Amino acid sequence: MTTEFDDIRPYTDEEIPSAMSRIASSQMLPLLASYVCPEQSLDAVRQMLLSFKSIHDFQLGIMYHVNEQIIANSITAFTYGGTEHIEKDRPYLLVSNHRDIMLDASLLQNLLVDLGLETSQITFGANLMMNPLVVDIGKSNKMFRVERPGGSIKDFYKSSLHLSAYIRHAICDQHESVWIAQRNGRTKDGNDQTDQGIIKMFCMSRQEDKIAALSELNILPVAVSYEWESCDILKAIELYESQKVKYIKKPGEDLNSILTGILQPKGRVHFEFCPMVTADELAVYNECTNNEYHKQVAHLIDNRIHRAYRLWPNNYIAHDMLYGQQRFRDQYTEAERLAFEKHLSKLDNYDSDLEVLRDLLLGIYANPVENKIKVNSEEL
Repeated sequence: MTTEFDDIRPYTDEEIPSAMSRIASSQMLPLLASYVCPEQSLDAVRQMLLSFKSIHDFQLGIMYHVNEQIIANSITAFTYGGTEHIEKDRPYLLVSNHRDIMLDASLLQNLLVDLGLETSQITFGANLMMNPLVVDIGKSNKMFRVERPGGSIKDFYKSSLHLSAYIRHAICDQHESVWIAQRNGRTKDGNDQTDQGIIKMFCMSRQEDKIAALSELNILPVAVSYEWESCDILKAIELYESQKVKYIKKPGEDLNSILTGILQPKGRVHFEFCPMVTADELAVYNECTNNEYHKQVAHLIDNRIHRAYRLWPNNYIAHDMLYGQQRFRDQYTEAERLAFEKHLSKLDNYDSDLEVLRDLLLGIYANPVENKIKVNSEEL
């Protein structure tokens, strides 16, 4: 049976056996198996894949284990908070800041499982569907396709309307939560900001009532904080190059960012669930124009994420270094400062304006402090 969302939706349970068969016969399986299940033989991993009959089987049998490996090998403490804002049987639109291509959403799934909740569906950029194997793994993991901006305005409008309708279908009809980043692409400079175009997209499938359009989706902001920013050196270099010319991704760059994010030591990682955006809060903006409404809702989400963002010693060190001050000297030790300076010295290997590159890297860590200061001042 075909549906209007077959072009973007995740696999159904009925499609899992065929997908597992394709993954099991992939030439990449030996490499994947050596990382995910190093204690098992290749044949045992292959037979395990072929035994999976549902999305739940695949997520618990493979993806949960993948995330456990990432946590064990590259994270020193994995913590969470704000669970009082979650009702077990309510599906949410989890709008998250976006720091790592894969891990923001992937690690969250383990957290949901540990909390006894259902995993969420996950947006999956079309640019990341690099080959059939990635598509099979992604769609078996509740990931659905999202087109990136490009091409004609008409085509992008059509794909945005289609995406909006699918998200509403997943939440309101299928009663499944959905994870989506607050913006198109990762935050490169540490300044988490919700794209009001994302809010506009949410409303497109319910244009007759802008308040209900968002309140029905149960928007729950999520803040993820990495002690050591994912791909921070790569992000600083991209920011540096973007100052001179329009930045064009190199072949294989997304894959490199995914692998770097997985393998790079991340120190402590914290997820914080923020209060849900309520109908009463949205009703305050009922008299706004649509454009202003989208802007105000984006600002509301930003405030919650900035307030919930967990600041680490690195953030305070970077802020003091960037602004040449000692304002937050009581937030870090001398050993932590020296470790951060050692990390900064990795920039010495690049043939660039070192001072500019250094300030860009400092900004990645310092901007969350600025955002926290700003949101706290708005509350006064």
